[in-house]
Amino acid sequence: MAEPTQTPDTSNTYGSYGYCAWHQAFASGVRLIQVQEQGSGAGGGAFACRPCRDSYGLVPFADRPL
Repeated sequence: MAEPTQTPDTSNTYGSYGYCAWHQAFASGVRLIQVQEQGSGAGGGAFACRPCRDSYGLVPFADRPL
């Protein structure tokens, strides 16, 4: 069987489900936008869904340049 040579386009897939901090409801396709660090222990973050990212011009944390 032949192996695929191209990576599938996953830009429009919705794999994660969580709380969107911008429209304040649960949605699919949320991505981490803002990291909220704490002194010791686990930090948190603000997540946004695709429509809110597009509407407010939000850039996911992982997609920002170093």
